[in-house]
Parts: sequence; structure tokens; C-alpha cells
Amino acid sequence: MTTTPALDHTDLAAAMRGHVVTPDHPDYDTSRAVYNAMIDRRPALIAYCRDAADVVAAVNFAREHGIELAVRGGGHNAAGLGVWDGALVIDVSEMRSVTVDPEHHAVHVDGGCVWGDVDHATVAFGMATPSGFLASTGVGGLTLGGGIGYLSRRFGLTIDNLLGADVVLADGTFVRADADNHPDLFWALRGGGGNFGVVTSFTFRCHDIGEHGIVLGGPVFYDIADTDTVMRWYRELLPALPEELSGWIGLLTVPPAPPFPEELWGRQACGIVWCYTGPHDRADEILEPIRTFGTPLMYGVHDLPFTALQQAFDGLYPAGLQWYWRADFFEEISDDAIGVHERFGAQLPTGHSTMHMYPIDGAASRVSEDDTAFAYRDGGWAGVIVGVDPDPANADAITAWAKDYWTDLHPTSAGGAYVNFLMDEGQDRVRAAYRGNYDRLARVKRAYDPGNLFHVNQNIEPA
Repeated sequence: MTTTPALDHTDLAAAMRGHVVTPDHPDYDTSRAVYNAMIDRRPALIAYCRDAADVVAAVNFAREHGIELAVRGGGHNAAGLGVWDGALVIDVSEMRSVTVDPEHHAVHVDGGCVWGDVDHATVAFGMATPSGFLASTGVGGLTLGGGIGYLSRRFGLTIDNLLGADVVLADGTFVRADADNHPDLFWALRGGGGNFGVVTSFTFRCHDIGEHGIVLGGPVFYDIADTDTVMRWYRELLPALPEELSGWIGLLTVPPAPPFPEELWGRQACGIVWCYTGPHDRADEILEPIRTFGTPLMYGVHDLPFTALQQAFDGLYPAGLQWYWRADFFEEISDDAIGVHERFGAQLPTGHSTMHMYPIDGAASRVSEDDTAFAYRDGGWAGVIVGVDPDPANADAITAWAKDYWTDLHPTSAGGAYVNFLMDEGQDRVRAAYRGNYDRLARVKRAYDPGNLFHVNQNIEPA
């Protein structure tokens, strides 16, 4: 076992309202764990911050002592970049306040919140902010990478609904970034990841959804042998649908638990999870092509609170599983791609392993490529292949399946990948994630973090 050298943290502890966990602390192993149990890193210190002043103290401590700095919110990052060997980890997970402004359709969110915190607060007013697909995902990481979710076709990405952010910079200063203040920084925060500072709070635009927060949603499963037919139908249907309806497609194993029918438990399937957020009196008309297509194993679209849809998969994917991710953007689902999906979908190595394709369409595709750091605005999908299993003994098998699948699928892609889905894949892959926006990001990085203090991330090096 690697030992982590002791670091005198007396000054840091004295400057914080929060607390500091050291390698000799009884909670150290629990504190250093992240969502992906394949990540096993030993930081020097973990600073649990309770407010922006604590974050300032921690950033200053790391800079003045010349030690590595990592930032963790929800801890969901695919590559486990919220922790690092020998680093000071700034953990903002205890900063969890959410304040809704129903009159102005806005919500103010602390940097340590997860999306379940936000949904709980906003859906009570019949509103939501576009986010992702798991309620346990951290607000900070998902937002700074872009934010693709159920509401993206209708209301854009999460970053398209970001009104402003409070940020602690590398020199310890605290600034507000929005359209009028530090506009270059605000541009970079919308997709550029954690390269520019520690965001201590976000302000988002909210939107009315469904009937007082009740939407129609749920999965429709088809036999895995129907993958070719389903994908050909889906690729033509999805862009033609009203933007109130969105659905992501995946190859999966039906979970062996309620509410899924027992006769389907463990069966491999091609599934689409739908979400309709428009008026309920139009739902039958809009959902008609979905209800009448093919011979589904299960049709599970029904009325439910948006919070329930967001939480639907949290129980299936708790923290502590082994994960290996590979990803790409796709401008189309080509015939060649469908052939690859058929082949590797039939080889799903474990019950948790899966492939998903999330649409970037409608409102999300009407934003110009250079309006935010997130560049893939052409329409299409963000695809991700994940090998997942509880047992570390299966880590090699799930990794090999994901890598082989990606290698065969990548030639059909748009070239880059959603930065939130990247593992440690090298600088060329980071550059490809931003297309022509990378050079501007590097200039903003030079202005706000010239020493690259914030480099434990999908790093954008200062120009």
C-alpha cells in the first residue's frame, strides 16, 4: 500500500469553518472514495469546505505550499478526478443550499449540491432546470462539462441555462462570472470543465414542465435481436418529434428487480427511455408513434413526477461499482454504427454494463458552436459505452469490452467526446472535445490560471 506523507495543515484548519481529513484520520478511506471504485487514490489532505471563505483558504494553501490541488463535488467524474495522489482535495459536498425564485424562474444552487437537491426544490414549483439522467450526479461537474439530459431538446443544455456563477480563482480572489462580469470566464465555464477555478455557487434559469412537475416518462424495451430495426426507426423519428418529447437509446440488461416484470429480469434489450414534458392533453397524439411501433417487451411510459424519473436509475448504479468509460459524439447513427452496436450489444459482459446515446438536438443544437465552450452543436448524439460491475475481479473484462466496442465504433463518430465522459485519454482527446474552441479556452486559462493550478481535470493548458 502506498503511504501518503504527512503535511502540516495547522494553518489551513485554523482558517476554515469546515474540517480537514488527514491520512491518519479514521474516516480517511471513506473520505477519499469516489463514485467509480476502480479509482484508488491517496490524497494528502481532504478539506471539507462549508462556504466560499473556506474554499479561498484551501486554494491559497495549495498554491502557497506548491502541492497538487483536486476539486470534488458529487464525485461522479468518470476518471475520478475529484481525488489525486498527494493532493489537497477541496471537497464542497457540504455546501448544499438551494434557493428557488419562482417569480423570476431562477434557482440559486451551492456548488456541492447534487441534482436531486435541485430537482426537489424546483419541481415543488412545477419547474426544472435541464440537467442529466441521475439525481446523484454533482451539479458542479455536470454543469461545467455541458450538461446533457432529458430536457435538452426543449430547453438546451445545462450551460445554456446558466445565468451566473461565483468562482474562486487560482490567486484566491472571488468573482462573479456572468454575461456582464468576466464574460470570457463565463464563456469558458460553460463547457470548459474545472480548469478555471472552484465554482462555489450557480444561478440557473428554470422552466415550467409537465402538469405542475408531473411528466410522462419511462422505458420501452425491445428484444436485443431487434436492435437494427429499433435503431433505424429511432434515428429517423427522434429529430422529427416535438421538442417536448425526448428519449435516449441504449443497449442493456433488464434489471432483476421491480418494477420490471419478473419474466424479463436479466434479459438483454434495446431500450429507449422517454420523457414528455408538454401539456398532458396532447400526450396521446405525440406519443402515438412510440406506442404503435414494433413489438416491445415492455411499454413503461406513464405519469410520474420529474423527480422520480431523474432518480429512476440511482438505485441501480450506487457509488462503489467498478466503471470503465469510453465515449464519442455522433452526428448520425449510421448503418455501419448499427452493425457495431448489434455485435457488442450481444456481448454485454455484465448486468450493469451498457451503451447509451443521448440526443443533442432541438434547442441544444440552435446554440452556435462558439457561443459557449461546448462545441458539438450540430445535432446528433453523445454516446457512451460503460463497462460496470460490483466485483473488482471483473474489471479487466468490462474494460476490454468497452475499449473494443469503442475502437470499432469510433470511425463512425464526429471525432471528439463529451468531456464529462472522458477517462485519462491524453491531450489530443481533450483538444478534440472542444473543436475550434480549444485555443480560446487556452487564452482564457492563461488569463485566469496562468500557473495551471487547476490541472487535475481534463486539462486545458494555458496558451
